[in-house]
Amino acid sequence: MDYRAAVAADAPAMAGLFAANHHDVLSAEERARQGFVQGALDEDALRVMAEGGGLLVADDGGEIAGLLGLVRAESVPGPPPPVRALLRAQDSLLWRGRPLGAVRWLLYGPVVVGAAYRGRGIARGLFTAALEAASGRAELMVAFIEMSNHASWTVHVDGLGMIPLGEFDLDGRAYGVVGAATP
Repeated sequence: MDYRAAVAADAPAMAGLFAANHHDVLSAEERARQGFVQGALDEDALRVMAEGGGLLVADDGGEIAGLLGLVRAESVPGPPPPVRALLRAQDSLLWRGRPLGAVRWLLYGPVVVGAAYRGRGIARGLFTAALEAASGRAELMVAFIEMSNHASWTVHVDGLGMIPLGEFDLDGRAYGVVGAATP
């Protein structure tokens, strides 16, 4: 498996992967079992993110097995409501006793792994690649996870050791914020 920066040519495959794992197309049972992504990352948005260096992919001989976003939250164009809510909550979220707003951090996510690749360490590989990519650019990688997305919480907190920093609410939905120190 090759973990690398995404390029514009990866956009169609990444968009297909994102769409196949979107909250709105999965049944409640599928969401509970595998987790889900939300938002409106279509092919054009993913192409722009790739061109800006904000995406990593797991490439299995030309097939995109997974993707992970890694950007400065302030640089997200027209940030979606959860990103705006996270930015507003920075002063109430603590990393090693300091408010998140006083820490150099990168927004980690979304993370998507294709169905055929689950259980093969792809999420861990993407996480490791993200830590390497973030090294020197930030002290911390930060993700927000909708609290109903138990599968994602399990992968990131229990599996990858990300540390809970706090929570925020948006439109009646609770989000947990987790972080991982960069090397």
